[in-house]
Amino acid sequence: MKQLTLVIGHIGGVVLLTTRTLKYVGTLPRQFGRFVEQCFVIGYTSLPIVTILSFFIGSVLALQSGYSMENFGAKQFIGTLVGLSMARELGPVMVAILIAGRVGSAITAELASMKVYQEVDALVTMNIPPERMLVLPRLAAVLVMMPVLALIANLCGWYGGALICQYTHFISVDSESYFAALKRYMDWKDITDGLLKAETFGFVIVLVCCYIGLNTRGGPREIGASVTKAVVTSLILILVLDYFVTKALL
Repeated sequence: MKQLTLVIGHIGGVVLLTTRTLKYVGTLPRQFGRFVEQCFVIGYTSLPIVTILSFFIGSVLALQSGYSMENFGAKQFIGTLVGLSMARELGPVMVAILIAGRVGSAITAELASMKVYQEVDALVTMNIPPERMLVLPRLAAVLVMMPVLALIANLCGWYGGALICQYTHFISVDSESYFAALKRYMDWKDITDGLLKAETFGFVIVLVCCYIGLNTRGGPREIGASVTKAVVTSLILILVLDYFVTKALL
């Protein structure tokens, strides 16, 4: 019962943080510099690892499915399988997990440090809302960059699969046939559904990490505990939301 009360309290705290943050949306143009800085941190610095991992995920997916589908004479549909899997599921989920581990942990550590060393209290004393200065630029940046990263992940995964299909002897599907199969059974809804998933995951990641960071109490040891809690909570929410968002979009 105590754990349930704690979870409900955290959910309520995140909702309140969201409403307080959204009140300051009109001030975002005056924080354009912070917004651009966060776009760089969230998007540009995450791009290399997103590119590499998505390329190899698409490659492994094509290799594994090609090995199985070859036995059933269905290797011409590998492009369809890789395309739909990356666009609807693997692309947005993989990007969200990377952002939670790489960016979410950094956000929590930074805000928790500011809270522990009373920098957040100093902002409140100067009548500067932490939600406006610390949360809003990060939230806006992640909402802009998550669909971009998910789209790049899709493209890299598709081309990774095409490369494997063309140069693996037991698959031997040329790029033209691969992309023809990918286009034949995919439409824009498959892509937009995946981008909507990425947007939802990014929104939740930033708010959860900011909430936990801003509510850290104690000393330096608590900063590490807050980072762990934020990342674990974000990962669980990504997987839980993935089910409900997928069901809603079907």
